[in-house]
Amino acid sequence: MTVEGAGAEPGAARLPSRLARLLSALFYGTCSFLIVLVNKALLTTYGFPSPIVLGIGQMAATIMILYVSKLNKIIHFPDFDKKIPVKLFPLPLLYVGNHISGLSSTRKLSLPMFTVLRKFTIPLTLLLETLILGKQYSLHIIASVFAIILGAFIAAGSDLAFNLEGYVFVFLNDVFTAANGVYTKQKMDPKELGKYGVLFYNACFMIVPTLIISVSTGDLQQATEFNQWKNVLFIMQFLLSCFLGFLLMYSTVLCSYYNSALTTAVVGAIKNVSVAYIGMLLGGDYIFSVLNFVGLNICMAGGLRYSFLTLRSQLKPPQPEDEESSPPDSKG
Repeated sequence: MTVEGAGAEPGAARLPSRLARLLSALFYGTCSFLIVLVNKALLTTYGFPSPIVLGIGQMAATIMILYVSKLNKIIHFPDFDKKIPVKLFPLPLLYVGNHISGLSSTRKLSLPMFTVLRKFTIPLTLLLETLILGKQYSLHIIASVFAIILGAFIAAGSDLAFNLEGYVFVFLNDVFTAANGVYTKQKMDPKELGKYGVLFYNACFMIVPTLIISVSTGDLQQATEFNQWKNVLFIMQFLLSCFLGFLLMYSTVLCSYYNSALTTAVVGAIKNVSVAYIGMLLGGDYIFSVLNFVGLNICMAGGLRYSFLTLRSQLKPPQPEDEESSPPDSKG
């Protein structure tokens, strides 16, 4: 395999650009949907006390899967050299911040409120893409973003199960997710680290510092003393979460590679609609109020409208008069 193919899937280059974009977006949406439900069961239903240890398990799974795949020549990414940390920075910090804040907010909030507050990732991504990548967006896009923010504020203002710590974690998660998506797009040069290299070295650089944090805060001790380690169903879900953690990281990088960081954020927002309504029925920790429900639906409607506009501009051929087209992302 040549260096230019570093991090590319076998046959991915032969896929039509539109199909590759669509499949990568669907793959990301499916992984993102499943891991939210599994993590919610682990952290809330079972009451697992340590989101940091769960994050360490997901990083370890990523490292092992990619390293074994590299040894068996299934994939390729560059061997370590001293320039790699410089090439990656600040991705490892954003990666671990995104990981831990996401798991912590999943535990503290009901699924409907978690998914609505996660929608702030979209305006943050739009802002960062404008500042860092120099993109511009139409008034239709900006109006949809305003609806998302308005609905989220209405829902949050009438949240009867308000949890300040959960809100802080989810807003941190929004910032880390937006920055992670934009910088991943910027750093993912196939001639350098490629998709797999970005994933592997991110996890390698941050697993030891995260483990140290877990030990020093007593988080690891709480996890080892947890009373469900003899429960086969719990262990299966824990291992499934670790594997899904790898798939989610891989699908996020893949979706950002074939699409824009904004499209990745949009697919996540579409997924959140189904998670929110399922959470109302099955989550067990959502407290209904009329104003909160209205806010949720305004936010969801704005997210879906925004998703439609953005995906339409991504999938159709660029035209000179199309003010939403993004030439840098039309290269496939």
